[in-house]
Formats: sequence, C-alpha cells, structure tokens
Amino acid sequence: MHGIDHLSAEISACRLCEARFAATATAHAPRPVPCLSSSARILVAGQAPGMKVHQRGRPFDDPSGDRLRAWMGIDSDTFYDRDRIAVLPMAFCFPGYDPKGSDLPPPPVCARTWRARTLQAMPQVRLTLLVGGYAQKWHLDKTPVTERVKRWRETVPQHLPLPHPSWRNTGWLRKNPWFEEEVLPWLRETVKTLL
Repeated sequence: MHGIDHLSAEISACRLCEARFAATATAHAPRPVPCLSSSARILVAGQAPGMKVHQRGRPFDDPSGDRLRAWMGIDSDTFYDRDRIAVLPMAFCFPGYDPKGSDLPPPPVCARTWRARTLQAMPQVRLTLLVGGYAQKWHLDKTPVTERVKRWRETVPQHLPLPHPSWRNTGWLRKNPWFEEEVLPWLRETVKTLL
C-alpha cells in the first residue's frame, strides 16, 4: 500500500477527536470517512459528515448530497466513482450535536492534521467545489458565504464557492435566484467537461 491508499488508511485510523466526540450529546466514536483519489479531477470540499453519513460511512449520502448531485448534474454512480470525484471535508468525522441539536462545527485539528497532506496527494484536481463557509474560509478568505458565492467568477476555474446544499438553505436559494440561473449552468458544463 502506498500513496493515496496509505493516506486513506492513516485517516481511517485517526482517533484524535475521540474524547471530544465522547463528550458531545451523541457520545459517538470517531468514524473518519475519507474518499480520496489519485485520478479524480473534481474535488468536493465540504464541511463535515452529518449523522446519516456517520452511520452509513459514505459522504453526502443524505438529502444534502442529493441536492449537490443535482447541482452538479450527475447521478450517484458518477459521484461515488473515486476515479472521477474525490471528497475532502474540513473534518472527516461527524462532529456531533450541540445541546440544541444543531451540528457542531468541524474540529479545526482535523484540517490542521490532514488537509495540506491530502491536497498535496491529489495534484490532478482541476476544480474544487467549496461547499459552505468552512471550506471557503480555508481555501479563499473569510468573506461571508453569500458575498463569496456572488463573486464566484473571481475564483473559477480552480475553485467554485457554493452554499451548503442543506434543506436549511432552501430560503437562501429562493432569495438568490441568480445562483441557479448563473452558477449552476457553469458548474454542470464544467463537471461534464472534466468527467
């Protein structure tokens, strides 16, 4: 085992956040979900797995993933083909819930420990989809998500900032029709070309 497979195995064995997760409302154990690739030209840089992904062990295997795939114009088989698409969240594990039942933010230790090495191991990536504020802050800057997504032309073709595809953002999508009118056609055409 070498290269990307070795790195994936290292990440899968990571237990850096064991005590942190045990102290959350869900009191769960770490379950890193790495989906790296040595050939994929598209990288989905998300936030962190949710509870469903934690249980199933597959990134974006939830309604947010359904919406993201629709935005990209691809089906599940294409999305989960590691030769074509890689997924690199800001944290590989589900962070747990706060006392109010909301997702906790991705623990920064995960990105500090793994992100630079992982990105370096995937030099073939041509387009990185920055899904949500945490990924956008890491890769670009601290501009608020709406403003960053509005200025999407400044960062393509290397990075495309996207709002999180969560159902919670349905109101945002209604208030910002330009996203579906301008950004999604570019995204679908670019994904089609890169695949």
